[in-house]
Amino acid sequence: MPRRTREWYPGACYHIICRGNHKDDLFKDKKDYQVYLNILKYAKKKLEYELYCYCFMTNHIHMLMKTEEIHIGVIMKRINMIYSIYFNKKYNLIGHLFQDRYKSKIIRDDKHLLEASRYIHLNPVKADIVKNPEDYQWSSYRSFVGFSKEKIINKGKILSYFEDREEYKKFVIWGLTPLQKM
Repeated sequence: MPRRTREWYPGACYHIICRGNHKDDLFKDKKDYQVYLNILKYAKKKLEYELYCYCFMTNHIHMLMKTEEIHIGVIMKRINMIYSIYFNKKYNLIGHLFQDRYKSKIIRDDKHLLEASRYIHLNPVKADIVKNPEDYQWSSYRSFVGFSKEKIINKGKILSYFEDREEYKKFVIWGLTPLQKM
């Protein structure tokens, strides 16, 4: 049975999820995370997309991306192919790095955009990796709340719905259960 064609139109925004094959790690050390970020920067120059936020977990990736002229499939194929070549060469592996093709959920409205950003930024907390989202190095959340500066992401779209960074921080933390907030 053929795969369903992904919905795409100029200006489409997606929650992208890429998983390691067999839930294997996509990142084994800090350099791997940095290489994936560098590939995103390179691809952004060549393929012109907006990256609103991201979180790189050990065995999967979350990103919010908006495309204008180039289909999301072309963008993700390029990014993941370049990273797969790097990873397989570095670790002397063959075969698929990613489980199937990436998953994408189209973002239909502003509420969905904000909820997806919160979900992405809380991923390391909900996985019990860190207690606070700003403590996780491989997430754009640190940039959203002013702990780091990243030129690769466009924070303006999401932050425009809030008075300031502190309001966004409260919005994200509100997504935690009472026990997780302790």
